[in-house]
Amino acid sequence: MRFTVLGSGSTGNAVLISSDKTNVLVDAGMSAREILRRIHDVGVEPAALDGVLVTHEHGDHIGGLRVLLGTVKCPVFISQVTAEAYYDTRAGGTNGDSESSKRRTAMKGRTVTIESAQEFRIGDIDFQPFSVPHDAVDNFGFVATNDGVKVATLMDFGHITPLIKENLTGCDAIVVESNHSRDMLRTCSVYTWDLKQRIMSHTGHLSNEDLSDWLTNDFDGRARNIVLAHLSQRANEPNLARITAEIALKMRPSLFRAETTIAISEPKTPTQWFEF
Repeated sequence: MRFTVLGSGSTGNAVLISSDKTNVLVDAGMSAREILRRIHDVGVEPAALDGVLVTHEHGDHIGGLRVLLGTVKCPVFISQVTAEAYYDTRAGGTNGDSESSKRRTAMKGRTVTIESAQEFRIGDIDFQPFSVPHDAVDNFGFVATNDGVKVATLMDFGHITPLIKENLTGCDAIVVESNHSRDMLRTCSVYTWDLKQRIMSHTGHLSNEDLSDWLTNDFDGRARNIVLAHLSQRANEPNLARITAEIALKMRPSLFRAETTIAISEPKTPTQWFEF
């Protein structure tokens, strides 16, 4: 199995997970044109997609989906309440020209309903969804398993719960949010105080410091690669996020040292392929 983060940040998120036989896109937050270009750039033809997984309804994770479905023919794996939230656009309207109607038309006959804690399979990859705390209607993380290899992807969550810790145990690689530096967020002149409170809340976004605590105290040390995702472009800095995570790994007790490599995902370019 292998994966690449096609792009991650407030401007859009998408992860491609592949086996020898199967290709699955997790989220479609960039424009359809950009997603198709990046998939092609990493050596996969869009026609080879076997499924699109949707974590939640926020635009930076699902904004490119409707147009994308005009090109790719695979099903969309999405929870019922997330689908309804996706259809419920601010503009509303029920005529054929409304965005809501266009979304319903694009998704008609294309969805497979998923639920938290109910496993499902796409091709030869098994997926275990699990709930994560975020201000969306039904946000999921996923653990993908193929031939004994486990890869977890989770973004947009405010704190690490016991359920998250459980699902990250035994993973060979993890794509995880490291959204902001607490100090940089507090002093960010662009964000309003209300937005800062939302980001810092238990249903907001995970900080570098929160991830650091987990890496030092609760990470089981198995994952060979951890990719930091959804970095804020205004309240974080890639080198700071990486160094914070690497120091956290070095602070682990000597008996529990982890030979883990920290990588950074970027908004505009895919990461390398991480292969297992």
